[in-house]
This record gives sequence, C-alpha cells and structure tokens, in this order.
Amino acid sequence: MSTDSPQARLSPERFTAFVDAVVAIAMTLLILPLMESASDAADSRITTLEFLEEHRGQLVSFALSFLLIATFWMEHHRVYSRVHRITTPLVWINVIWLFTIVWLPVATAMIGQLPPDALQSVIYIGTLLATQVITLAAKWYLLRHRDLSDHPSGALTGGILGDAASAILFMLALALAVTVPSIGYFSLLLVALTAPVAHVLQRILSRASRG
Repeated sequence: MSTDSPQARLSPERFTAFVDAVVAIAMTLLILPLMESASDAADSRITTLEFLEEHRGQLVSFALSFLLIATFWMEHHRVYSRVHRITTPLVWINVIWLFTIVWLPVATAMIGQLPPDALQSVIYIGTLLATQVITLAAKWYLLRHRDLSDHPSGALTGGILGDAASAILFMLALALAVTVPSIGYFSLLLVALTAPVAHVLQRILSRASRG
C-alpha cells in the first residue's frame, strides 16, 4: 500500500501533462543543432546535397534519438494511462526519467558534431540504458503498490521482463560499440531482439518459481 498522505499526491492528469510537455521540449531540442548547421551552410553557399553529405552524422543521430524518445514516451503514456494515483516516490522516479530524456539531446549533439570516440558511446548508449532501467523501476514500484493503478499484475510483470530484456541488450550494445568501434551505433540494432530475450527471461522465471 502507498504510504503517501492525500496531500502528498498529485493529480495524474497534471502529472502526465507535465511529463508530456518536457518530452516535447526535449524532442524539439534535438533539431536545434541541425538548424544551426543549415544556417551556417546557407552562409557558406553550399548545395543541398553537400549539406546532406557533410551533416549525415547529425541527421542520423537526430532521427535515431527522435525515434527512441518517441518510443520511450509511448511506453510511458501506455503505463501511466492506467495510473490513478501519483505518490512522491513515483514523482521522483519520473524526475530522474525526465533527466535522462532531457540529457539525450546533448548526447545526440555530441555524436553528431564531435569526432567519434568510446566515451561518446558510453554517454549516449549509457543514457538510453539509464532511461530503460528507470522505466523498469517505475513498473516495479507500481507492481509493489497495487493501489496506484489498475494494471493487472501479469501485465506489469511482463513489462518489467521486457524492460529487463531491453536493458540487457542496451548493455550488450554499449559493450559492442566500445570494443568494436567500427560497428558504432549499429550495435543498437540489438534492441530489436527485446521480445525473444524477454521470452527467455520469462521461461527462466517460470522455472525458478516452480523450483
């Protein structure tokens, strides 16, 4: 059961509106480096094709980060659409989650504009890993405090396993990007294996519970 007093709780509608606004701002910030680059290109009078070739790293990093933030937001919306009470611990979990979302445009600007190195991979993929782990923590908290939402326990457990699978794959992608620099951020394609890895984790959990 939640230990928060009624006065400590926030309106779910106000809470989600705040989160949506912050995410929207973060997604908008992703485009700012490209707008500056386009302005510089106009001053240099280079062609459109030259601009696209010269800034393809920025374009790819923008598209990738935009897609990832959108994916994280859609999952957040799916989870919190069935949350009917917001407690102080849940607020702080989401403050940390929002910190990783707001930081991602900075990490994106780094990989789009600076020469590639291992630390960039640690910062960028590490940020994604942190976002995923905090997403998992929120579902774990909701599972432990069943009075806060009307999510079935099985759905929350399945979501936790999916988040754990994604976190494992983000860790593998980070290790691969650091140890094999030529692969770079293509290592993030590993996250496409989330469903089968989650299935394996489910089987391991089932066997452990039977044992």
